[in-house]
Amino acid sequence: MGFEPQIRKIVSQIRPDRQTLLWSATWPKQVQALANDFLTDPYEVHVGSLDLRANKAITQYVEMVTDYEKYPKLVQHMRNAANKGRTIVFVETKKGCDQLTRSLRGEGVNCRCIHGDKTQQERDQTLEEFRDGRVPVLIATVMRRIADMYRLLRAYLFTPCLLRTWPLEGLT
Repeated sequence: MGFEPQIRKIVSQIRPDRQTLLWSATWPKQVQALANDFLTDPYEVHVGSLDLRANKAITQYVEMVTDYEKYPKLVQHMRNAANKGRTIVFVETKKGCDQLTRSLRGEGVNCRCIHGDKTQQERDQTLEEFRDGRVPVLIATVMRRIADMYRLLRAYLFTPCLLRTWPLEGLT
Protein backbone atom coordinates (compact mmCIF):
# COMPACT_ATOMS: atom_id res chain seq x y z
CA MET A 1 0.00 0.00 0.00
CA GLY A 2 1.76 3.10 -1.23
CA PHE A 3 -0.04 5.56 1.05
CA GLU A 4 0.41 3.69 4.35
CA PRO A 5 3.44 5.72 5.56
CA GLN A 6 1.52 8.98 5.04
CA ILE A 7 -1.51 7.64 6.92
CA ARG A 8 0.69 6.48 9.81
CA LYS A 9 2.39 9.88 9.95
CA ILE A 10 -0.92 11.75 9.98
CA VAL A 11 -2.50 9.49 12.61
CA SER A 12 0.59 9.74 14.84
CA GLN A 13 -0.04 13.48 15.11
CA ILE A 14 -3.68 13.17 16.18
CA ARG A 15 -4.77 13.27 19.81
CA PRO A 16 -5.24 9.78 21.32
CA ASP A 17 -8.81 10.56 22.46
CA ARG A 18 -9.91 11.05 18.86
CA GLN A 19 -12.77 9.42 17.06
CA THR A 20 -11.46 7.76 13.91
CA LEU A 21 -13.41 6.82 10.82
CA LEU A 22 -11.95 4.74 8.02
CA TRP A 23 -13.41 4.13 4.58
CA SER A 24 -11.97 1.81 2.02
CA ALA A 25 -13.31 0.78 -1.37
CA THR A 26 -11.48 -2.51 -0.95
CA TRP A 27 -10.69 -4.51 2.17
CA PRO A 28 -7.42 -6.37 1.53
CA LYS A 29 -5.27 -7.67 4.38
CA GLN A 30 -3.07 -4.53 4.36
CA VAL A 31 -6.09 -2.26 4.92
CA GLN A 32 -7.44 -4.60 7.62
CA ALA A 33 -4.06 -4.49 9.41
CA LEU A 34 -4.00 -0.70 9.20
CA ALA A 35 -7.53 -0.52 10.61
CA ASN A 36 -6.59 -2.86 13.47
CA ASP A 37 -3.60 -0.64 14.32
CA PHE A 38 -5.66 2.56 14.60
CA LEU A 39 -9.24 1.62 15.45
CA THR A 40 -10.58 0.53 18.81
CA ASP A 41 -13.72 -1.61 18.77
CA PRO A 42 -14.41 -0.88 15.09
CA TYR A 43 -17.82 -1.14 13.50
CA GLU A 44 -17.72 -2.46 9.94
CA VAL A 45 -20.25 -1.74 7.22
CA HIS A 46 -19.85 -3.65 3.97
CA VAL A 47 -21.59 -2.60 0.79
CA GLY A 48 -21.24 -5.05 -2.06
CA SER A 49 -18.66 -7.77 -2.36
CA LEU A 50 -15.64 -8.17 -0.09
CA ASP A 51 -13.75 -9.65 -3.04
CA LEU A 52 -13.06 -6.25 -4.64
CA ARG A 53 -9.41 -5.42 -5.24
CA ALA A 54 -7.72 -2.23 -6.37
CA ASN A 55 -6.44 -2.22 -9.94
CA LYS A 56 -2.71 -3.03 -9.83
CA ALA A 57 -2.13 -0.89 -12.95
CA ILE A 58 -3.00 2.28 -11.01
CA THR A 59 -0.40 4.05 -8.92
CA GLN A 60 -1.69 6.63 -6.47
CA TYR A 61 0.32 9.68 -5.43
CA VAL A 62 -0.72 11.89 -2.53
CA GLU A 63 0.54 15.45 -2.27
CA MET A 64 -0.14 17.32 0.95
CA VAL A 65 -0.40 21.00 0.12
CA THR A 66 -1.71 24.13 1.78
CA ASP A 67 -4.93 25.60 0.50
CA TYR A 68 -2.89 28.31 -1.23
CA GLU A 69 -0.62 25.77 -2.96
CA LYS A 70 -3.42 23.53 -4.19
CA TYR A 71 -4.59 25.48 -7.25
CA PRO A 72 -1.12 26.38 -8.61
CA LYS A 73 -0.09 22.74 -8.15
CA LEU A 74 -3.13 21.56 -10.11
CA VAL A 75 -2.39 24.05 -12.90
CA GLN A 76 1.19 22.74 -13.01
CA HIS A 77 -0.13 19.17 -13.33
CA MET A 78 -2.56 20.26 -16.07
CA ARG A 79 0.25 21.88 -18.04
CA ASN A 80 2.51 18.83 -17.64
CA ALA A 81 -0.31 16.54 -18.81
CA ALA A 82 -1.39 18.74 -21.73
CA ASN A 83 -1.91 16.82 -24.97
CA LYS A 84 -1.14 13.49 -23.27
CA GLY A 85 -4.69 12.16 -22.91
CA ARG A 86 -7.84 12.59 -20.93
CA THR A 87 -7.86 13.83 -17.35
CA ILE A 88 -10.64 14.02 -14.74
CA VAL A 89 -10.57 16.36 -11.74
CA PHE A 90 -13.07 15.55 -8.98
CA VAL A 91 -14.30 18.34 -6.71
CA GLU A 92 -16.64 18.35 -3.71
CA THR A 93 -19.36 20.81 -4.74
CA LYS A 94 -21.23 21.97 -7.83
CA LYS A 95 -20.18 25.55 -7.13
CA GLY A 96 -16.56 24.45 -6.77
CA CYS A 97 -16.87 22.53 -10.03
CA ASP A 98 -18.03 25.65 -11.89
CA GLN A 99 -15.41 27.89 -10.23
CA LEU A 100 -12.53 25.53 -10.95
CA THR A 101 -13.65 25.15 -14.57
CA ARG A 102 -13.71 28.95 -15.04
CA SER A 103 -10.31 29.32 -13.38
CA LEU A 104 -8.67 26.58 -15.43
CA ARG A 105 -10.14 27.99 -18.64
CA GLY A 106 -8.58 31.31 -17.65
CA GLU A 107 -5.26 29.48 -17.48
CA GLY A 108 -5.79 28.18 -21.02
CA VAL A 109 -6.85 24.65 -20.03
CA ASN A 110 -9.43 23.18 -22.42
CA CYS A 111 -11.96 21.80 -19.92
CA ARG A 112 -15.66 21.35 -19.25
CA CYS A 113 -17.55 20.47 -16.10
CA ILE A 114 -20.33 18.06 -15.24
CA HIS A 115 -22.57 18.02 -12.17
CA GLY A 116 -26.18 17.60 -11.09
CA ASP A 117 -27.27 21.17 -11.88
CA LYS A 118 -26.47 20.71 -15.57
CA THR A 119 -29.29 19.62 -17.87
CA GLN A 120 -29.22 16.09 -19.21
CA GLN A 121 -28.43 17.51 -22.65
CA GLU A 122 -25.46 19.48 -21.24
CA ARG A 123 -24.17 16.42 -19.40
CA ASP A 124 -24.50 14.19 -22.47
CA GLN A 125 -22.77 16.75 -24.68
CA THR A 126 -19.93 17.21 -22.17
CA LEU A 127 -19.39 13.45 -21.88
CA GLU A 128 -19.45 13.07 -25.67
CA GLU A 129 -16.85 15.83 -26.09
CA PHE A 130 -14.70 14.26 -23.38
CA ARG A 131 -15.07 10.76 -24.85
CA ASP A 132 -14.03 11.77 -28.33
CA GLY A 133 -11.14 13.95 -27.12
CA ARG A 134 -12.44 17.39 -28.12
CA VAL A 135 -12.28 18.31 -24.42
CA PRO A 136 -9.34 16.56 -22.71
CA VAL A 137 -10.08 17.71 -19.13
CA LEU A 138 -13.32 17.02 -17.28
CA ILE A 139 -14.15 18.64 -13.94
CA ALA A 140 -16.78 16.57 -12.08
CA THR A 141 -18.47 16.35 -8.70
CA VAL A 142 -19.17 12.62 -8.74
CA MET A 143 -17.71 9.56 -10.37
CA ARG A 144 -20.97 7.95 -11.48
CA ARG A 145 -21.61 8.31 -15.20
CA ILE A 146 -17.85 8.81 -15.56
CA ALA A 147 -17.19 5.10 -15.01
CA ASP A 148 -17.68 4.34 -18.69
CA MET A 149 -14.79 6.63 -19.66
CA TYR A 150 -11.65 4.88 -20.78
CA ARG A 151 -8.06 5.67 -21.68
CA LEU A 152 -7.70 8.35 -18.99
CA LEU A 153 -4.25 9.74 -18.39
CA ARG A 154 -4.89 11.04 -14.88
CA ALA A 155 -7.58 11.58 -12.28
CA TYR A 156 -7.28 14.21 -9.53
CA LEU A 157 -9.21 14.67 -6.30
CA PHE A 158 -9.23 18.41 -5.56
CA THR A 159 -10.28 18.75 -1.90
CA PRO A 160 -9.21 21.07 0.93
CA CYS A 161 -5.47 20.78 1.54
CA LEU A 162 -5.15 17.61 -0.51
CA LEU A 163 -4.37 16.90 -4.12
CA ARG A 164 -4.46 13.21 -5.01
CA THR A 165 -3.26 12.01 -8.37
CA TRP A 166 -3.88 8.69 -10.04
CA PRO A 167 -1.89 8.26 -13.24
CA LEU A 168 -3.93 5.79 -15.22
CA GLU A 169 -1.51 5.19 -18.07
CA GLY A 170 -1.76 1.81 -19.69
CA LEU A 171 -5.40 1.26 -18.81
CA THR A 172 -7.94 0.61 -21.51
